[in-house]
Amino acid sequence: MHIRSDWITRVEADADIPAIRDINLAAFETAEEADLVDALRHDPSWINGLSLVSGPPGGPLAGYALLTRCHVDATPALCLAPCATLPEYQRTGAGSAAIRAALDAARQLGEAFVIVLGHPTYYPRFGFTRAREHGIGLSIDVPDEALMALTLDERRPLPRGTVRYAAPFGID
Repeated sequence: MHIRSDWITRVEADADIPAIRDINLAAFETAEEADLVDALRHDPSWINGLSLVSGPPGGPLAGYALLTRCHVDATPALCLAPCATLPEYQRTGAGSAAIRAALDAARQLGEAFVIVLGHPTYYPRFGFTRAREHGIGLSIDVPDEALMALTLDERRPLPRGTVRYAAPFGID
């Protein structure tokens, strides 16, 4: 497949929930991420409007990105996870479209900070940089380059501190 530029992105609807679960089940080796999304839907960290889907015009849902509440010490931030794309749509821009839509939605809601734990060669394209460079860390050991942070408002520098994820993530 080739990279498309005509992705349709939108906030999830209730009718999308089974397809979102299917996307996460297909994109990952285990059901852990799909189960995480289900658990987050019932957690106080869930923010309506920050669960985004993407798909080709007239086609099925292909990509997914979720932002939920986390904190850097006491400062509210967002956690980008999971992000998933159906295997047949990987490397076509479906995931990137969903992520960009989620970040735009967060910006429109007045959110300022986003944390992601992921592939260090993928997320910098969205503006993420190593969290450690900003004094942000985790309570668990992860590869330094995998924890990244982004400010959605250049007038607001990233806070320093330890990331506290929502309970369903299982990270203390």
